[in-house]
Amino acid sequence: MQVEIDAGSGFCFGVVTAIGKTEQAIGSGQRVFSLGDIVHNAEEQHRLEKLGLHTIDHQGIAQVSEGTVLVRAHGEPPSTYQRLKECGVPYIDATCPVVARLQKRVKEAYAKMREVNGQVVILGKRGHAEVVGLTGQVGDDCTVVESVADLSQVDFTRPVTLLSQTTQSLELFGEIADEIRRRSTNPDNIVIQDTICRQVANREQGLREFAARFDVVIFVCGRKSSNGKVLYGVCRSTNPRSYCVESESEIQNEWLADAQSVGVCGATSTPAWLMQQVAQYIEKL
Repeated sequence: MQVEIDAGSGFCFGVVTAIGKTEQAIGSGQRVFSLGDIVHNAEEQHRLEKLGLHTIDHQGIAQVSEGTVLVRAHGEPPSTYQRLKECGVPYIDATCPVVARLQKRVKEAYAKMREVNGQVVILGKRGHAEVVGLTGQVGDDCTVVESVADLSQVDFTRPVTLLSQTTQSLELFGEIADEIRRRSTNPDNIVIQDTICRQVANREQGLREFAARFDVVIFVCGRKSSNGKVLYGVCRSTNPRSYCVESESEIQNEWLADAQSVGVCGATSTPAWLMQQVAQYIEKL
């Protein structure tokens, strides 16, 4: 059986940087506390915890008496930095540069929309850490949509600026943008800002080509990964014999029946070592 790992899958540079900063801080003897899971992958999270990483929620900031808090790649709203300052807790800011730029653009869009009684709309997953950080830049005074159906929340008689969570689907973003223009009473008042990370978005076409080459595709990602859901959907639409797992323990032998070739790939939150582990397991089978 031929087993191949997708060379284009794995951590994006934002996640690589955040994990690198974490390992460096732990290696220097610091106690490091991550605000939520540093990456939406349980296996990688467990690996980091074995090294000494502690995971806390925002209420736990006040209990950090000795140590450093890591602001992960997803970013945080201004209120989090204010809380860290009030509690006198040092922190490492590992916000992805792409996310940091988007936070700035949300604030700029909001200021312009206020001048014309407009509204900011963000395509994203409600409650996702990145989206919480984005909406928090403007006191949550914006509208988050996950699908065309959510556009019922938008007042189309007013100007609209549309932005997107960095890991959303380009196809969905285009669909949302077209629908906003169609429904608007004055399309000239619609501003579309494509803020999707191309390092993530460009993987879609690569994954389609990869998934089409194999009898079976094993997609490796964490259950919490928003990007993983999007990219797994790309694999599944290309190759119906695509299966999503968090680790090799979830692989079912019948999936591989009669398969001569298996492709292993993953999300931007999937570590290379985990895909290698899955591939080795399949080879042993």
